[in-house]
Amino acid sequence: MAAAAKAPDADPHIPVLLRPLLQAVSPVSGVWIDGTLGAGGYTRGLLEAGAERVIGIDRDPLALQIAEDWGAEYGARLTLVRDTFSNMDDHAGGVDGVVLDLGVSSMQLDQAERGFSFMKDGPLDMRMSQEGPTAADLVNDTPEGELADILFLYGEERASRRIARAIGRARAEARIETTLQLADIIEKCLPRSKPGQAHAATRSFQAIRIAVNDEYGELLAGLEAAERALRPGGKLAVVTFHSIEDRMVKRFLTARSGGGGGGSRHAPQIEKPDPQFTLKSKKAIGPDAEELAENPRARSAKLRVATRTDAAPGTSDRKAMGMPLLKGDR
Repeated sequence: MAAAAKAPDADPHIPVLLRPLLQAVSPVSGVWIDGTLGAGGYTRGLLEAGAERVIGIDRDPLALQIAEDWGAEYGARLTLVRDTFSNMDDHAGGVDGVVLDLGVSSMQLDQAERGFSFMKDGPLDMRMSQEGPTAADLVNDTPEGELADILFLYGEERASRRIARAIGRARAEARIETTLQLADIIEKCLPRSKPGQAHAATRSFQAIRIAVNDEYGELLAGLEAAERALRPGGKLAVVTFHSIEDRMVKRFLTARSGGGGGGSRHAPQIEKPDPQFTLKSKKAIGPDAEELAENPRARSAKLRVATRTDAAPGTSDRKAMGMPLLKGDR
């Protein structure tokens, strides 16, 4: 039996970069897709700003269960869908806007039983959909070399091979089942974090979570799905929290707006297809001082916004889009 959903606070969580996002896509009207519903902050922001309807998509059943309570006040203006955002165009087309807030939500981090965080002990799970193989399955069953690649490519962890060897030794004695077990193994491999630095296990936990949920594959497929779902003139707004995600979004939008690579005196310029997007700005939008004071979590957040043209949707090369590729993906 599923755990009972926790009712949202009277003062709901305000998502990162909501104010600049709403300014960048203003005026808000028509039908929008919130592909990462989470606690519902972006959806509520869009509805309050003038969206006629928002389709809130999330693969986490708990997010949708909670949304049934707070969403009641919006009636038919809110449609809830359990799915991955890479399938958003199966649920709507010709929409006026799409927002994506990438990574793990604070709602998921705060629940020890979901296994996303090492701040409290919990089962090594990390599944956003609550279906399929868990983080414990990945940590205990993945060959050591492949596990090291995941830690390095998905978490940018320089000590990936050392950590993978330590995990290999530990799991040979007993299966690794909890977040604190894993965090302790990783912590012993690395120098103690200095005050103000991230916990030693941060990069490894990020990498494992990304692998369990195929977040990079989902991101690229989701950007393509947004391209198909948006009407000409529709807005795409994406918030990222670390460099690999931002690089993928930046390269996708640069390629789709007609940039990225031209001819040279050694190779003739290839005629490019009409661009699918125009960029709001080539530079990402970050948090201002007021938001940083309210929410330190916003310090690494970046917002990129683009407007859909009437050109036909394109196709993407995973490597060209900056997606880290494991050996089996190449």
